Amino acid sequence: MLREVRMVAEVLGNGSPFAVLTAVVAPAMLTNASAVLSLATSNRLARVVDRHRAVAPRVVALDQGHPEHAAWSQQMLRLEQRAQFLVKALRSIYAALGLFAGSTLLSVIGGLGSFYGSALGYRIVALVALVAGALAVIELMMGSVFMVRETRLAVQNLAAEAQLAHPEHR
Repeated sequence: MLREVRMVAEVLGNGSPFAVLTAVVAPAMLTNASAVLSLATSNRLARVVDRHRAVAPRVVALDQGHPEHAAWSQQMLRLEQRAQFLVKALRSIYAALGLFAGSTLLSVIGGLGSFYGSALGYRIVALVALVAGALAVIELMMGSVFMVRETRLAVQNLAAEAQLAHPEHR
């Protein structure tokens, strides 16, 4: 890892304004991607809440002995699990967003430190920016894992609801 930090320091330390721009663009683009992902995840959470509101009256209306009660109750449980996964995903994505934004800002600060000849300060800031970027990528990956798990539950609910709608089931 020290070798990578030295390599980044050498690239940024060459005095070229394009070197600083290059170091800033990657975290800035990942910040934008994380923001779009957070919006999509928030929309999915809203859809889960809406679906929960639609399923809950069906569960309440059916007697526990009714053949469809268990299926609708199971669907509600999966909706609650989906909501939990989405909240965890949002938490990770927001953390990634903040870390990517911080990494971008630190890259700019490091570039300015390099320009003004603060070698030690620049290297410390570059290292912190690199660590922030690495943590952001880990958080983004965790958010993606939660999204995959949520998607699996959504597909299970679709299959269960299709089975309930099938004429043979009735």
